[in-house]
Amino acid sequence: MTELVEAPVHSSRVDCYLGESDNRSLANDALDGLTRPFKELSPKYFYDARGAALFDRICELPEYYPARLERAILQERAAEIADFVGAAEVVELGSGTAAKTRVLLDALFAGGTLRRYVPVDVTESMVHECAATLAEEYPGLYVHGVVGDFERHLVHVPARAGKRLIVMLGGTLGNFPPGSRRRLLRAIRDLIDAGDMLLLGIDLVKDRATLEAAYDDSAGVTADFNRNVLRVLNRELDADFCLDNFEHVALFDPLQEWIEMRLRARARHVATLGRLGLQVVFQAGEEVRTEISAKFTRGRLESDLGASGLELVEWLTDPLGQFAVTLSKRS
Repeated sequence: MTELVEAPVHSSRVDCYLGESDNRSLANDALDGLTRPFKELSPKYFYDARGAALFDRICELPEYYPARLERAILQERAAEIADFVGAAEVVELGSGTAAKTRVLLDALFAGGTLRRYVPVDVTESMVHECAATLAEEYPGLYVHGVVGDFERHLVHVPARAGKRLIVMLGGTLGNFPPGSRRRLLRAIRDLIDAGDMLLLGIDLVKDRATLEAAYDDSAGVTADFNRNVLRVLNRELDADFCLDNFEHVALFDPLQEWIEMRLRARARHVATLGRLGLQVVFQAGEEVRTEISAKFTRGRLESDLGASGLELVEWLTDPLGQFAVTLSKRS
């Protein structure tokens, strides 16, 4: 059984576990991804401060139904979830500004059980801002921020301060291919004990038109978000990508049942990544995959959970069954 620790008397702290090795990680990932026959970049590099702000805008777009439906489910069922879980602490993976989580925090706080919130995110400025804001908004709540990549730094989540709820919203689990998804779920399982819960927000399989529109909005915000990964490479790796050389592509793969976002070269050109000493040739029409977003059925989720030592407990959806909020426990 994991040892329980008392929450400190001060209201917030932030621990950062990113360092030079993480800069090397970006360099290594870019070198690996851009020298493959089918080029690829990790979606985690979207989320600098600018990328996070763009994603917040995406969540308010009419085409982007996942955020709207997830919020509606939580607003309708938050009190029920809070009563069922009775969590003393919430650990949120990919917390961002915690905007999506407020309704859940409100319900747990109103229920009198919530003592600690642990936001885990790669953007240090957002974790600091989130910790300061929430500690002020919720009197008596202790916020312990963790700046890190939740694929590698979950070992740094602080020891339990009571009954724990792990939260991953926004369909983030779908950004991982099946093998990586199950590795992540096994790492999450190791953070919870009997009585603890995992809450996931997952997008469900539906018609192609609805899915593709959600990732290719008419205002072009998602296109700007997609190209933001090139801004990150320009800044961090001394690259010279011209963003106008690439168009945004979003398509549904019916075999894999996931959305792919890509950047397609408008014409042949060469980009240089100065810190890597690397020149990358792009042919006209050549694509770089920047994200997958897997869509789930109940059976697929139960299979992933079962392979990871977890068990589905609750399956909550909107009336049309387009999005689900789920609760799981250790098997």
